[in-house]
Amino acid sequence: MRKLEIINKVSSQTGIDKSDVQETIEAVLITIKEALKNNDSVFIRGFGTFSNKKRAKKIARNISTNTAIILDAHYVPHFKPSKILTKIVKDNNKIV
Repeated sequence: MRKLEIINKVSSQTGIDKSDVQETIEAVLITIKEALKNNDSVFIRGFGTFSNKKRAKKIARNISTNTAIILDAHYVPHFKPSKILTKIVKDNNKIV
């Protein structure tokens, strides 16, 4: 599902104008990005937690040239779903 599809669905469910929904969703995403940029976590009850995860310094290999590359320690965005969200997804996708 793309952002436009989310905007259309929220607009149809709530009756709010699509442009207002789009502005709201954009503001939420910008707020989450800024929090992660400032190394803060974002916890949304019943959904999950957005946070930064540290990757350690390591040596990688460029296969085409067979050379070693040193990758410095860095942070990457990480999402951990809540137990509620995990249960919903597991229960809905059971293999029969």
